[in-house]
Amino acid sequence: MNNPALTNLALLAGRVLIAIPFLLGGYNKIGGFAGTQKYMEAFGVPGILLPLVILFEIGAGLLLVAGFQTRLTALALAGFTLVAGVLFHGKIADPVQGIMFFKNVAMAGGMLALFVAGAGAYSVDARRR
Repeated sequence: MNNPALTNLALLAGRVLIAIPFLLGGYNKIGGFAGTQKYMEAFGVPGILLPLVILFEIGAGLLLVAGFQTRLTALALAGFTLVAGVLFHGKIADPVQGIMFFKNVAMAGGMLALFVAGAGAYSVDARRR
C-alpha cells in the first residue's frame, strides 16, 4: 500500500481488534475461575496454570493495543493460540469444535502477519525508535 497513514491506521485497528478476544477471555476467566480450572483439568491441563493464562491473555492483549514489543507478543500469541486450539478444540469432526479450532488457526495467522508487519507508526514501538 502506498498510503502510510492508512497503513498505520489499519495496523492500529488490527492490533486493537485482534487483542479484544484475549482481553475479554482473560477477564472472563477471572469471573469464572473455578469453572475454567475444571475445564482445563478435563483436558489434562493443570488448573494451577490458570493465573498465568489470565495474566498472559490480559498482558499480551494490552501490549498489542499499546503496540509495545508487538512482534514478540504477536509471535507468543500465535503459539499460545495454536496450542490452545489443539488442546481444547482438537476434535474438529465436531462442527462447533471445528469452528473454534479454525478460529484459533485464523487468529494465529493474523498474529503471524502482525509479527511480520510490526506495530506501525501509532505505537509505543515506533515512539521508542
